[in-house]
Amino acid sequence: MACFTVPLATAAVATATKLSLPESTKGNPFVAKLPWLEKMMFGGSLILALEHVYHGEVIFRPPFLTAMTEGPEAVSEMLHEMATRGVAMTLLVIAVWAGMAAVSKTKAWSFARFKGTMTLAAFGAALMFAVDLLADVL
Repeated sequence: MACFTVPLATAAVATATKLSLPESTKGNPFVAKLPWLEKMMFGGSLILALEHVYHGEVIFRPPFLTAMTEGPEAVSEMLHEMATRGVAMTLLVIAVWAGMAAVSKTKAWSFARFKGTMTLAAFGAALMFAVDLLADVL
C-alpha cells in the first residue's frame, strides 16, 4: 500500500545529510558512498511505487493512496505495512549499502559495476521486493 514511502523518506534524509555535511567529512567512506544509498533508495522507491500504481494502490488524485479512501481499517492496515515492510526494506537496503561502503575501501573488492544509477536503483528495488515477498510468505 504505502511501504515505498519509508525508503523514499530515508532517501530524502540521505540527500539532505549529504548536502549539509562539511567538506572535511568527504574522506569518510560512508559519506563518500552516500550517493549509492540515495540511488538505491530513490530508485527502489520509484520502482516499488510504479508497482503500486499498476496494482491500483496509488491513484493520481488526492489523497493518492487508495487506503485513505477506504476507511479507518484500511488506514490502520496501511500504517502497519509502513511500520513493518517499509522499515524492514529500509533497514535491509541500509545494511547492504553499509557493507558495500565498508568493503569498497579495500583493494580486494571492486564495485565498479554498481556505479551506474540504473544498476543501483534496480539493486535497491530487488532488495525491497525481496522483503515484500518474504512478508507475503510469512
